[in-house]
Amino acid sequence: MSGTLNKVMLIGHLGDAIKMHYFDDKNCIGRFPLATNETYTNKQTNEKVTNTEWHNIVVRNKAAEICEKYLNKGDKVYIEGRLKTRKWQDDKGNDRYSTEIQCVDFTFLTTKNDAAKPGATTADSPPKSNPEKPEGIQEQPNDLPF
Repeated sequence: MSGTLNKVMLIGHLGDAIKMHYFDDKNCIGRFPLATNETYTNKQTNEKVTNTEWHNIVVRNKAAEICEKYLNKGDKVYIEGRLKTRKWQDDKGNDRYSTEIQCVDFTFLTTKNDAAKPGATTADSPPKSNPEKPEGIQEQPNDLPF
């Protein structure tokens, strides 16, 4: 295989609200942390252990606006994208690096019924979105038996 692949697929819960950043040319970026968990049983203590991994998610333009409108802290979401590492300088001039997931597709997994449970906020029924798909193109129904 001579090609390369940079693909990330995550299912997790939002750790905070979407933080939006708007630019002069009417483009925008939304950023939010996503938590994924790994659970296993420690063989020596027979204790259940859960490790949480935090991911920095970046969505752009219309997709960011959709996420801001429909996603709330704690909501479950499927994210598909690619890894991107940014280099930046802190206030002391030191080089720092941040690895982010550049989102290319997402599906909201928290339903209105889940959001209506005590302590949760409600929102209109969110759509499935593919921000890189041109508008007007509709997906074909899935005829698979599973």
